[in-house]
Amino acid sequence: MELQIANGGSLAVSEDVFAREFNEGLVHQAVVAYMAGGRAGTKAQKTRSDVSGGGAKPFKQKGTGRARAGSIRSPLWRTGGKSFAARPRDFTQKLNKKMYRAAMRSIFSELVRQDRLVVVSAFDVAEPKTKLMLAKLKEYGSNDALLISDIDDVNVLLSSRNIPYCEVASVAGLNPVSLVGHEKVIVTAAAVEKIQEWLA
Repeated sequence: MELQIANGGSLAVSEDVFAREFNEGLVHQAVVAYMAGGRAGTKAQKTRSDVSGGGAKPFKQKGTGRARAGSIRSPLWRTGGKSFAARPRDFTQKLNKKMYRAAMRSIFSELVRQDRLVVVSAFDVAEPKTKLMLAKLKEYGSNDALLISDIDDVNVLLSSRNIPYCEVASVAGLNPVSLVGHEKVIVTAAAVEKIQEWLA
């Protein structure tokens, strides 16, 4: 199959990468796994063994009229430990490489079907100015865009960072959340070749 290049011409691409059926369940799994992997999981609280004190019995067992107590660090006491304390945990979910690549192929295919994938021969701005980037994005019909390039262009990076829904990524830094979340995905022809090598 062929993808039309916005600046003129066309690019031959593999149907295996850009013309797959949309697998909603797999894409959902990939998105959830990616977002779960970004969670910090650093919440921590102290149990009765973590708080200081509690070595001696606070008062004798019988004769005081009070409920018997063995430690001032009991969860029942003020300044005591917490009964079911939160611990640092890892939220990552396992997703096989084949499944991840299949999900990415499914996303790219759906972007092509919905006319949300815009292929350009090159994407650059003369100098790092937001106004120039906005004018460039207007040509492609949306400020809500993910720009994928095969090279790191400092001008593009600097001129896009003040635009709320504009994101710049390399092929190596692609993720399902960014691809799904933007109205348009603008990708250079050279980056399309790299994507094909990765997902073929």
